[in-house]
Amino acid sequence: MRPILALFLISVLLTPASAFFLNDDTTRKLMNRNTSWRTLTPTATATTSRSSMMLGASRFTSNRTNNNNANGINSSRRRSSPKPINAKDWPQKFPAKEHCSKCGLCETTFVQHVDTSCAFIGKGMSKIDDLESQVHGTTRMIQSQLQSTTDQYQDQYQDQYRHNTRFGVLHDDFPIMLVKGTEKNAQWTGAVTSIAISMLERGLVDAVVCIASASSDSDYNHEHDHQNEGRMSQLEPKPIIAKSVQDILRGRGVKPSLAPSLAVLDEIKHDPSIQRLLFCGVGCAVQAFRSPAVQDDLGLKKVYVLGTNCADNSPSSSASADFISSGLKVDKGELDNVKGYEFMQDFQVHVKKSSGDGDGDNDSDAIVYEKIPYFSLPGKIARSSIADSCLACFDYTNALADLVVGYMGAPLAESNGTGGAMDTSLQTLTVRNESGKEMVEAALVCERLEVIREASGTGKWQDFAVQTVAADGIVAEMIGKLPNEEGMPRWIGRIVAKVVTAVGPKEMNFASYSIDYHILRNYLHVISEWGEERGEASMPQYAKTIVREYLDRNKEFGELRDRVLKTRRP
Repeated sequence: MRPILALFLISVLLTPASAFFLNDDTTRKLMNRNTSWRTLTPTATATTSRSSMMLGASRFTSNRTNNNNANGINSSRRRSSPKPINAKDWPQKFPAKEHCSKCGLCETTFVQHVDTSCAFIGKGMSKIDDLESQVHGTTRMIQSQLQSTTDQYQDQYQDQYRHNTRFGVLHDDFPIMLVKGTEKNAQWTGAVTSIAISMLERGLVDAVVCIASASSDSDYNHEHDHQNEGRMSQLEPKPIIAKSVQDILRGRGVKPSLAPSLAVLDEIKHDPSIQRLLFCGVGCAVQAFRSPAVQDDLGLKKVYVLGTNCADNSPSSSASADFISSGLKVDKGELDNVKGYEFMQDFQVHVKKSSGDGDGDNDSDAIVYEKIPYFSLPGKIARSSIADSCLACFDYTNALADLVVGYMGAPLAESNGTGGAMDTSLQTLTVRNESGKEMVEAALVCERLEVIREASGTGKWQDFAVQTVAADGIVAEMIGKLPNEEGMPRWIGRIVAKVVTAVGPKEMNFASYSIDYHILRNYLHVISEWGEERGEASMPQYAKTIVREYLDRNKEFGELRDRVLKTRRP
């Protein structure tokens, strides 16, 4: 995920910190709750039955043999197949045009389902409202439900409301947890990789769909990013169907640009050896995959979905390279050593690089980090570095995945004294349903996942979210302003980042801030692009609830909304 936060918070220098943050309130301790994850040990989980599947998820389970006719031929495969759209024609010939997230659906014969599956056309991401209950057997608690709850249970539901509204459906027995994986040379501690390997080792799936690097596949690189010109192909995403541990290991590391995860759908459908599948993806790809027209048409016996939190990807790997060189100003001689970057909780971009001291194999090279304050980034770089689809996205937390891994709600302080290095930091784990529980159990049995503690948070975030939106360079363009050409000098930016980190929201409250910031900014984008009626129609109910909270309680955000509507072209 790539949350580009406030690129230029001049107001931080001009306004006392108390104007942005109210007195920190420690979130009610969650550890007193009786939760079953504390008892999940290899002994306890080794005998867990895989038949305990959620009723809500069972509608997506089918058997390929049951779909066959008397001659053993799937009737859906005998129909004439629609023609996939060539990846080179992105985005002009794709249905969502500039707002296409390049998820890969339209590059397959499943393009016939784009009207009902795409997250950015028709009802857009509001489809989540119905799909959430279909996938998980329940839906998240939102404000209207909370207000109808009797006073007797009001206090009990307050914390669940905040987490459900912003973080999605939670399994009754599982709070959001802090975890560490065991895989080396991953972007973080390899939690996603560890879980995927465990699923394969335990025989729960036949294959795993994940994103590898296209650096070793020049044909794929040329087809999917014809503007890349070979630059930094280690960050160019390539979807693969992994059937071995070694294949899964190719997927280590985050690719910071739009990834066509669904481009392998036809291959999956026509491979009889794949009956049980683990699909790994970000929110927009997962939404298209979860559409009954897509998932049912695959004819699989069992599907698991492992999601990641995600925001603000670059439209291509070439745009990622431009951001690294022009935005982060990484020395051009070091571009090929960049393994990834993240916008971290300390308000700095952490650029992860191989030292180049090894034998040429990145796995053997030492890892070094370069940290650039958000406030030192040029405002003008934001627009070209963030895909339009990401500006119309309201699924930061991957609502339709069975299990979700992220990092914005985790503390940097618990990173073994390394100063918040990605590969030693904790990550958050959100279990949504029984399938997600199975994945956690598999990883624990294989001793590939370590549960540290329940996630928590402190500090107010709402005023800070509005200040961030108001200072955002992309929002400035919406109201007719030019973004700042350059950011702060880095030495000043580091001081500002340190102060804001010290007084700002922590852990889950920082994650709430980041979620709200993206929802508010993206709300302004969709009403600017499409007008209020169509823009709001594309939003899921929980996003509209959060926006309404700010419009009702924050005069500054209401005025900003009015300026966007006044400036937009009909």
